[in-house]
Parts: sequence; structure tokens; C-alpha cells
Amino acid sequence: MRNKSRNFSAPGRVEICGNHTDHQRGRVLAAAVDMEIKALAKANDTKTVTLKNELFGAKDVSLHSADIRTERSGTPGALIQGVAAWFHQKGYPVGGFDATITSNVPPGAGLSSSAAFAVLVGNIFKGLYGAEISPIEIAQAGLFAENVYFGKPCGLMDQAASSFGGLNIFDFEDINNPIVTQVRAEFSGYCMCIVDTGGSHESLTSDYTACTAEMRAVAAYFGKKFLREVDEAEFFDSIGKLRHLGDRAILRAIHFFKENERVLEQAEALENGDMPSFLRLVSESGQSSLAYLQNVFSPATPQEQGLTLALALSESILLGKGAWRVHGGGFAGTVLAFVPDELKEIYRARMSAIFGAGNIHFLNIRSQGGREES
Repeated sequence: MRNKSRNFSAPGRVEICGNHTDHQRGRVLAAAVDMEIKALAKANDTKTVTLKNELFGAKDVSLHSADIRTERSGTPGALIQGVAAWFHQKGYPVGGFDATITSNVPPGAGLSSSAAFAVLVGNIFKGLYGAEISPIEIAQAGLFAENVYFGKPCGLMDQAASSFGGLNIFDFEDINNPIVTQVRAEFSGYCMCIVDTGGSHESLTSDYTACTAEMRAVAAYFGKKFLREVDEAEFFDSIGKLRHLGDRAILRAIHFFKENERVLEQAEALENGDMPSFLRLVSESGQSSLAYLQNVFSPATPQEQGLTLALALSESILLGKGAWRVHGGGFAGTVLAFVPDELKEIYRARMSAIFGAGNIHFLNIRSQGGREES
């Protein structure tokens, strides 16, 4: 059975609330979506993975060594080696396989194509070599692969959303045992849309790192490692004593505390079918990212503000009838909008005219996470 070709898939994801909260052990409201990476894979009983894909052709990845190879950073091979190394460290079986990969998750579009690929690889190892491993462990293997081998300083949200599927609150207070709470909701009367503004993430690592470093600097003032461990009231009472850390660090901490609670408020509004409150909270999240987190454009290239432009256009088109916010890491990339059904084609046409028809993605929630297909 192991050497028979089998089908696997893993979805992309959207972050609905919880912008830059996961790396501070906070909460995130996130969902798997109906864009996915698929593999037709079979075990080859070697220490080599052979991938075939229309984007990068055929490629062999050796599993003989877990050494970090910097020339592989940012490649599928880095993710494969990273996931395999994590499995090996935890005592889970791994082995070579041959796989044909197809994907409709656009790379660089803010839907976490790299996390979806890592989750896919984890499920292939699980299915072909019999690892008794949970969805959260597969997510953790993916995070290790992205942080250490792929070179992406992300939190656990991307991998967890892809691994679990559906719409969930992820509470990362205990990073080794996150609390995952399913949210049952429908966006009745609204479409969920991602707009890819076309900005490159290649030179933004320092911007992402600064978000983490500044929040941790505030936490360190209170003798803590993460903002989740800091008492919110004590933080606000101490702002005058924190200014030596920089005002932006304080603003980013304010964003964390308010965004962390906003996750619960959004989930409650959805479960109660209260779309007006949900949309208001989405907009509040977006305003907080814009004004406090300040991840809508890079200060190194202020002339490049595709995200700000997309947010301004969304506000103009939706006329207060929907909601819009920066999506994911920010600084470049995508915005998330909730568009009333009656404005869907108007929104599509006007945003396509600016950013290109291929960069406007209307999405649905996928209930299944990474898995072997029946």
C-alpha cells in the first residue's frame, strides 16, 4: 500500500484577526481556504524525495543529512528537509517519495503557500510511513522548517490554520499545546476576498523582525519574554517609563493587547450571526494595523504603498458597506476585504483595473485541513 500512488492536499489560509499576535503567544482567528496544494505521491524506500511540478520541474532532495544548507533557503527543498529533520528529532518515521505537485495557491499572495506546502509534506510522511502524528504536530514541524531551514521568521498561525482546516481561534499562550477552538459561522451576504497588490516580500525580513523585536523589548521591560505574559493594565500605567524603547514599540504593544481581545469579539459576533459588529471589528483591526502596528508599508521604501492604495480603494468602493484590512505579515502583499454580494462584481472590476484580474481572489472556507484524500 505504501508504494502505491496516493493523493494528499493542504489548503492555503486567511488571517481574519490577530495581526502579528502569534509570535507574542497571542490569539488568532484564521481559516483554511479553498485554494490548495495537491500531491500524487508514493514511497520509494530511499532517502531521496523527487518532486515534479510545472513551476520548478523535477527536483531531487536528499534526506541523508539534516544539515542546514543556506543555498536551499526559500526553496521547496528547504521545507522538505526541515519537516524531515523535525520528524527525525521527534522519533517519527520518514523516507523518500516521488510526488507530482499541483497548486492553485498563488505564491507571494498572502495565502501562505509555503506553510501549505510544509503541511502537505508532513501529511505525506504521515501517510506513506505511518507516523502517528497530530495536526498540531504537523503544524509545528512546518513552523520549524520555515523558521530554521526556509528562513522565514513567522509564527505558528499559518501552519496551524492549514493543518486544522475550517475557521478557528488559535490561542498560542502555550506554544507547545495551543488551544484550538472551532468557530461555526457563515459570512451571510458577503464574499471574502484577497487582493494581491503585487509587492515583493524579498527585502522585508528586517521589517518583520522589527515587529517581533520591538514587542519583545516591551515585554522584557517587565521581565517577560512575550507580551502575552505582561499585565495589560500595568503596561498602560507604565507607558511614560517605556519611551526610551521608542514610541513605535509602545504603539505596537498597544496593537497587540487590543488585537488579542478583538479575536474573541470577532468570533463571538460571527457565532451570533451579528455581521454588523463583525465588520466593524474587522475595520478596527485594519485601523490598528495601519496606525499602531504600522505594517502597511516599509519605512525604507515609502514611495511603494500598494497596500495603502488597496485599502483606500476598498474604502471608496465599499462605501461603508463592507470591511477591509491589511492581511498577514504586511509591508507588501495583500489586503483582506469582506464585500457585500451585490458589490462583488463592481469590486472585482475596479480592483482588477488597478492590480490585475489575476490578483483578485474570492475565497471560501475549506472545512478540511491537510490530509490524505480518500
